[in-house]
Amino acid sequence: MERATAISPSLSHNYLLCPSRAFTTRLHYFSTTTRSLSPSSSVKLQHSSSSSSVSSINVGTSFTRCDAVLSNSSSSTDAAEVADIDWDNIGFGLKPTDYMYVMKCDLHGEFTNGELQRFGNIEVSPSAGVLNYGQGLFEGMKAYRKQDGKNILLFRPHENATRMRNGAERMCMPAPTVDQFVEAVKATVLANRRWVPPAGKGSLYIRPLLMGTGAVLGLAPAPEYTFLVYVSPVGNYFKEGVAPINLIVENEFHRATPGGTGGVKTIGNYAAVLKAQSIAKSKGYSDVLYLDCVYKRYLEEVSSCNIFIVKDNVISTPEIKGTILPGITRKSIIDVARTQGFKVEERNVTVDELLEADEVFCTGTAVVVSPVGSITHKGKRVSYGEGSFGPVSEKLYTVLTSLQMGLSEDNMNWTVNLS
Repeated sequence: MERATAISPSLSHNYLLCPSRAFTTRLHYFSTTTRSLSPSSSVKLQHSSSSSSVSSINVGTSFTRCDAVLSNSSSSTDAAEVADIDWDNIGFGLKPTDYMYVMKCDLHGEFTNGELQRFGNIEVSPSAGVLNYGQGLFEGMKAYRKQDGKNILLFRPHENATRMRNGAERMCMPAPTVDQFVEAVKATVLANRRWVPPAGKGSLYIRPLLMGTGAVLGLAPAPEYTFLVYVSPVGNYFKEGVAPINLIVENEFHRATPGGTGGVKTIGNYAAVLKAQSIAKSKGYSDVLYLDCVYKRYLEEVSSCNIFIVKDNVISTPEIKGTILPGITRKSIIDVARTQGFKVEERNVTVDELLEADEVFCTGTAVVVSPVGSITHKGKRVSYGEGSFGPVSEKLYTVLTSLQMGLSEDNMNWTVNLS
């Protein structure tokens, strides 16, 4: 950190690291094993008339020199630390931010020399493993701004890191260590901290990617891999109030098979559900609920969510056995439910049990908990609730989101505070 703070003394006008995307500017993250960005630091640029060079910035064209400045001052107002956009109408979609994190390695090497770069397009070979053979994984997670306006919370990032490593092993890919993953996420969030919505207005969605970017023609693991983290602010999923989803049970298409990749977060799992999902949406349904491909009677999951049923105050969800993604929100809801005194069963759950349930809900990173308003199976429609949360799902949603947002004490030690 001494190197960063020595780059420049106090300067009067600060600008983002490089205002023009024509520049090939890179801001190096000095260490992925130490917190080189202090929790209260933000990285900015300042125009200067000096002609001296700065070793940590490489610019591929002539320009007025920009000095990287690490600001440790806490005197700036909260408003200045948040992007000036309409936070009430950002919706739940991609909004480009300032920085992304990039780290590479070869097939037999270790990930090293991670760095923050300006967010933008990446260059990749047409014969990259991820493009030709689908050798890619991704994660999804969120950061929340606390009510004090300064502290930012991550939710269980070590779980995402572990899941990516498990998926990488299945896909014959090297992966960052858990510490490298978590430090990369922290660095990316801190560099984009002005894009973390104000408390109660949404969250910063975090998308880590692991891709085979090396060129390969024959079917084989790629010779080079890229780990990348980008972020986007998103609004509250239930901005206009809770909207229960209407699902149709899929009897023809299947999401996963035993021995396949259904249990890891590989990119191909998601492209494969688009066909059935598109058909369902064209008929007025919100999404598809998949069954097992062997007996075609046991629940698996929705396109991108895990599913739960409630009967006589007992919560049941399909067990993890290789064809169902081990959702981190799923895992958290199970633990929260047990702390609240509910009995939770992880087992085979039949369609008949689903249709006779008192309450049905889904869990996932984006939605956290979503009530299911109806299930349609072979032309039979069964409705649940009164157009909102059921009592069990509402309680679990309230407890978990309060913890994620820092509104309640974290007795589970799940959150990581970036102050």
